[in-house]
Amino acid sequence: MRSSAVRAAFARGACATLLVVTLGAAAMPPKGTLLAAPPRELRDFTLTDQNGHAFGRAQLRGKPALVFFGFTHCPDVCPAALARLALLQKSHGRELGGARIVFISVDGERDTPAVLKDFLLRYSKDFVGLTGTPRAVRDLAAQFSASVFSGRAADGSRTVEHSGQIHLLDAHGRLYATFYDAPLATMAEVTRAAVN
Repeated sequence: MRSSAVRAAFARGACATLLVVTLGAAAMPPKGTLLAAPPRELRDFTLTDQNGHAFGRAQLRGKPALVFFGFTHCPDVCPAALARLALLQKSHGRELGGARIVFISVDGERDTPAVLKDFLLRYSKDFVGLTGTPRAVRDLAAQFSASVFSGRAADGSRTVEHSGQIHLLDAHGRLYATFYDAPLATMAEVTRAAVN
């Protein structure tokens, strides 16, 4: 076999190997990450931000957004998640492509815009807080496949439950990925991929 034919055969083999390796990497999602394939459009919604302004789907376009459903009276899961998101913003900010951090309250009865604003300032002045009626929040959470529940216990006390995952919207406002306690470096890498 002439050397040009050998080189061509080697190049074809190398390309095939590269293709297999690339497809293999694509088939295995990053640790703690569920990728939406393809990214999923959200239906429109209307909530209220921490400044008392209406906030809808259009405001989630242009840059990626990391979205977390929770409530300000949460004793553990929410503070931990928001602290992680603040750390992600601080340690990987340049890699996030200007991604916004959006906290959506599942306890609209207590979490007024003013309460949200005060609560989120503990973590970052840049975080966006959203609140709304229980129905509006439940309908939106269902689009993310996030579990939320609020009600009254038998003794009359308020009961609020929610799932702990963090959701990533791409720059087009589509659900791109869901993080389940993923490492911060992984979250930064996947968020960077959602910029375009």
